[in-house]
Order: sequence, then C-alpha cells, then structure tokens
Amino acid sequence: MFRSLHMKLMLIMTLLIVALMTVVGAFLINSVVNYYTQDFHTQMAEAFGDAGFWSDLTTPADGEEDGAASIARILSTNSTLGIDNRSRKCYVLDGSDARYLAGSDQPENVRTPELSRNLSRALNGEIGDDNDPAAAYMDVAVPLERGGAGYIIYVRDDRTTVQALNSELITLIVEALVFGLVISVLLSFLLSKTLITPIERLTEGAERVADGDFSHKIEVASRDEIGVLTRTFNDMARQLKQTLEEVENERNKLGTLFLHMTDGVVAFSWEGAVIQSNPAAERLLGRAIPIGGEENYDTLFAPIAPLRGVLAVEQPGYLDGAMDVDGRSLELLLAPFDPERLGGVLVVIHDVTEQRKTEEMRREFVANVSHELRTPLTNIRSYAETLADNAGALPPDTEKNFLGVILNESDRMTHIVQDLLTLSRFDSGRTELKLAPFDFERAVRDVYNAILMEAQRHGHKVELELENGLPQVSGDRERILQVMMNVVSNAIKYTPDGGRIRISAGRLGARVWMEVADNGIGIPKEDRGRIFERFYRVDKARSRESGGTGLGLSIAKEIVDRHEGTLELVERPGPGLTVRLTLLVEGPRHGHA
Repeated sequence: MFRSLHMKLMLIMTLLIVALMTVVGAFLINSVVNYYTQDFHTQMAEAFGDAGFWSDLTTPADGEEDGAASIARILSTNSTLGIDNRSRKCYVLDGSDARYLAGSDQPENVRTPELSRNLSRALNGEIGDDNDPAAAYMDVAVPLERGGAGYIIYVRDDRTTVQALNSELITLIVEALVFGLVISVLLSFLLSKTLITPIERLTEGAERVADGDFSHKIEVASRDEIGVLTRTFNDMARQLKQTLEEVENERNKLGTLFLHMTDGVVAFSWEGAVIQSNPAAERLLGRAIPIGGEENYDTLFAPIAPLRGVLAVEQPGYLDGAMDVDGRSLELLLAPFDPERLGGVLVVIHDVTEQRKTEEMRREFVANVSHELRTPLTNIRSYAETLADNAGALPPDTEKNFLGVILNESDRMTHIVQDLLTLSRFDSGRTELKLAPFDFERAVRDVYNAILMEAQRHGHKVELELENGLPQVSGDRERILQVMMNVVSNAIKYTPDGGRIRISAGRLGARVWMEVADNGIGIPKEDRGRIFERFYRVDKARSRESGGTGLGLSIAKEIVDRHEGTLELVERPGPGLTVRLTLLVEGPRHGHA
C-alpha cells in the first residue's frame, strides 16, 4: 500500500502535522500549567509578604475570643490571595496538629485537609511553599502566632481552572489537528501529483527506451530540477540512440567482415565451448563447428596448445602453431581475450598453402635460372680456355667450331635473359599490349609460311585447314604471333622427323581459335598440368638438346591470359599432342597494362 509515492507523501505530511500539533499542544499545556503554578506562588508571596497584611494576621483585636475566625475574616477580605471557595480555598488550622479551625468550607463540610508536604513543613514552624508538579493541587502553608496561639494558614488550589483550560486547549488542538489533516491530505495529494506526474512520464520514457523505442520525447513542463532531469533524460535517450546506431553499424560491419573474411576465426569460452565461428574456419578445417555442439577446443586444437596454456598468456602475447588438413597447410594464432571477465580464447586460422607453393616455386625458379645459366657459361668458359691454352696450335676448322659453340651458347644465354625479362615485365605489369584490329587468317598463314621451311628440313608434312570468313581480331598482333610460333615450333621440335603437323583455325561464337596437332612424342598425363609452369620440362635432357629453356609456354600463357583468351591441351586419342588457342574477337574486355 505504501509503495506508492502518492501514499508516502501523504503519510509524511500527515505524520508531520500530527507531530507538529502534538508538540505544540504539549508545549501549550505545559505552559498553562507552569503559568498558573508560578502565578499562584507569586500571589501567595505578595500577599504574605505585605507587612500590613501580615500585621493584621498576627495582631489580635481587643477582647478577641476566636483568633481563627478573625484570621479567616481577614483572609477573605484579601483579594490578592484569589480565594473563590471553589477551586482555591483557604483554611485556618491549629498550629499543633493541623486540625481545622476555620476557613472556606461550611460547617457541615468541615474537615481537616490531608497532610501534604508543605503542611508538614508548617507544623515544623517553616513556611511550606514547595511546588510538586506531580500533585493534583497547589498549596501554601504559612505558620503564624496570634494572641499567644499558634495557627497555620493553608491555601489550597485543586487546579480545576487549569484542568478546564487544558481541556479547552486539547479540544482546540484536536479540532486544529483534524482541520490540519484535511488540509495536509489535500496539499500532499496536489504536491504528489505535481511531483509524480513528470516522474511517471520519465518512467514511461525509460520503459520505452528499455524496449528500444528512442523516438518518444518527453515534454518538459517545468524549469525546476525535474525539468532539468527531463531534459537530461531526453538528451541521454538521443545520445543513446546515436550510440546504439553506431554500435549496430560497427557490429554489422564486423559481422560482414567476420562472415566473408578468408581467414578462419573460432572463439571459445573459458571452459572451451565454441561460442562463435565463421564459414572460413569450417571450410579450412573441413568440418562443421556449430555453436554449442560437440566440437570444443580440445577436439580441435588441443594438440597445438592446451586451453589453460593459452589462457595463461599475457596480452598482447599469443601462441602460434601449424597443422595440415586435407592437403592444406594452416597457420594458427591462439590468443586469450578479455581475461579480466573470464572471456576465453580466439583462434585465427590462416591458409598458407599457396604461400608455401609460391615459396617452393620461387626456390625452384632460382635453382632453374642458376642451372640454365651455369650450363652455357661452363661451355663458354671451357671452349674459351681451350682456345686460350692452344692459341695457334689448333687447326682453323677446330677453332672455328669452338667459336661457333661459344656464339651458340651466348645466344642461348641471351634468349634465357630475354625470356626472364619478358616474364618480369608481365609480373610487374610494365608490359603494355598494343591492341589493334588485325587479320586473324593472315596471322595464321604467316606463321604457316614462316615454319614451313624448318618443318620440311625435318621431313614433316604440314597441313593448313582454315574456315572461310575468319574475322579481324582486336589484340596485340606481334604477341599473338609469338604465341602461335611458340606452339608450332614446339610441335616441330618434339615430333620425330617425318612426322605430321596440322594447323587449323576457325570461329566459334564471339571467339576465334587455332589448333596445332602433331603425332609426336606427346606429354604424359601426369605432366600435362604443369607444362605452363616456368622452367618445367617433361624431358629436360631432350629439351636442352633442342635449345629449349622451359620458359616459352609460360610466356605464351601470360600473353594469352592478358588477352582474356585460353591456351590449353586438347584431349584426343592416338599419339602426339593438340594445343588449342582461343581469343575474343572483340579483344580483352578490360584491357591490360
């Protein structure tokens, strides 16, 4: 019931009024009692302190027979004493035993007053004027002697006037209390409504914010502290909305990055359970990693590093490791996150398979270049040393033969270096294609005419088959001719003498094609996937005998790729090999630099 702020304010106001009226009433009642007590003793002191009055009380008249009655008459004539015979009475008592002699009561009501503390002091010859707050009366006892007899004047007030006045005060206080309570209830209700209405609005606004609704703005109805609080709440809601929007935006960006990043990420709790993973992690590890599933840290990465060992790493430190999964080489980075709040462990998985292949190819490339250059250099040095050591002693034909070998080996080195420079330009993007329309059929015929004499020298039969109406093609004519010459030259080199070579060309949709087929030694199936690699040769000894470096097809493949064409081997039955070149009639769509 009293949980409501309305009721609490009303109860506080009511208790405040009750407490205030109680204090005021107690103070008034006590003040009235003290006033009448002090006034009573003041009156007695003034009366009995009057020398004339005291002389009248102590001096007997001539021929006086009843001193008590005389004293009673004198007392009744003194207005200072305030004797009214109702609430305040005066008695003349015997000075020896306090027996009633005369006074306020009528004869039929005559009785000896009860022995009080002041009356006891008067019997001992002292003036009894002590105040007893606990007593229901006020009294003064004054001993005196008149005409040789001892008397006690005893004035007693039963406080009837004080009690009546206190009753009136209590009634007045109760009436004022009731009226004050009614006013306090009304005022407290109005005050509580004034205070609580904006608080209720703030509560409603807080509930809306808690539900995610930041559009509602609370009206500021005052300029007091509650108004300041309302404005502050509106500013807070607006800032919170902006902050949450920024956080949501960042979360969406991080979620998109996490979802589509190529590196795998798996997050584990402090106990090792999976709490997050991305598709890349499942693809790299070759297994599903559901949140809350059977997979955990121990089943996935325990052989790399124990969970507690990773959790013990101090930030920004981390542990690394490696593992092979389904032929992939994976590098792992394991680091704890949020250790103060018992966060967990984050594992980042990076696929380094291609990097390792590239590194292996680089090492192999360097070794091949070194080997290819060392062989002609060795031959040149050997023949040059022989000529130098036997200068003038060798027959002219021998010297000429040696010099011819040196020139051939120099040419071979020159070709190797030129091919390497060409590949380097392709790799660095510094080779520009000079795109222009050219006659594709004429290009094929030029290649045929250029190799015809070389083919006949080896006894090969060369056939040319062209479809009618071959179009012009957009491309770098010189580079395309280089590719065609390389393919046809390889067919001539690796076909035994007396072989058969067929060159054909045609159009298929938006592309033109050229095929070179021979009945030579061919390429084993296990080597076909690597023939376009640099320095790769199926039969290294035979390739060197024919002057090959293993770079020709690599360069040809680079040129064709930049034209957005294809250079590939065609599967066919029988001996020999068929190489197919295709190009876009309109040329490369994006252009290459």
